[in-house]
Amino acid sequence: MKRIPSKLQSWFEARRRFELSHAHVQMARELGMNPKKFGSLANENQEPWKAPLREFIAQCYFKSFGRSEPEHVRSLEQLIEADEVRRKRKFMESLMRTRAPALLEHVWPNPTPHADAREASRLAHASWARAGGRER
Repeated sequence: MKRIPSKLQSWFEARRRFELSHAHVQMARELGMNPKKFGSLANENQEPWKAPLREFIAQCYFKSFGRSEPEHVRSLEQLIEADEVRRKRKFMESLMRTRAPALLEHVWPNPTPHADAREASRLAHASWARAGGRER
């Protein structure tokens, strides 16, 4: 894991500070809770009527989703890893879209070079027309 995204940094801090499990962090994220506000939710010592933070998150999750915990629990580290894999895949796909035709041209030259010239002329005319050029 190279770096922690800023949007997940507060979740790492909340998990460590309030000793939450991966499931509790995922439930709170799915509920849309703000990890910076956990301090006001987790003061059951000063306000005895409040449930402990872990129980509060589980109760809210059950009330909203009808189950006690998520079907597939993924840690924050797994989310970051999956995001890195997704970003690399998207980068490679864009690279293949933009650079692969040029690379293939060196391996298999176009048997009809005039077709490329016609295509370049058509594209040049289209960009000229978009730029405000007048029609003939």
